[in-house]
Amino acid sequence: MKLIKKAAAAALLTMTFAQASWALTTDEARNIVEPFYSFLSQPASVEAANTARTSFHSDWQSYYSNQGAKDLDSTIEFLSGFGGLVPDLKWKIVDLKVSGNDVIVRGEATGTPVGDFFGVPHGGKSFKIMSIDIHTITDGKVKRSYHIEDWAGAMRQLSN
Repeated sequence: MKLIKKAAAAALLTMTFAQASWALTTDEARNIVEPFYSFLSQPASVEAANTARTSFHSDWQSYYSNQGAKDLDSTIEFLSGFGGLVPDLKWKIVDLKVSGNDVIVRGEATGTPVGDFFGVPHGGKSFKIMSIDIHTITDGKVKRSYHIEDWAGAMRQLSN
């Protein structure tokens, strides 16, 4: 019986360390996702977009609503246009957590639209919002991302 318990304990210990070996470190996770946030801070930059592309699988999917996903090219095209509306957009990583191959990012976006913003008339005001992203990493690149931003909060700030 003791031999069985020792073998079970050894197997459990081996599985625990084997699982830990594939988990990303915080630094590894940050290095993988940071180019995307750099691009978000300069979305009109072709160079930043190309650098961000190196962090994503070619079949990456971005889930931003229950309406489906966008692919990498569509996302970069949309964000490039968004950069024209909010040329001083800055998006920073405030906190980053790793759970296995998932990277959870609490971000903060700031900016001042130069035109009407989601139906809010242009008034020269700025916004500061929070975002939450969950990126799934496969083979050292982002395979899919789920994200939500407080755009309703941005609209309130811009309309007050």
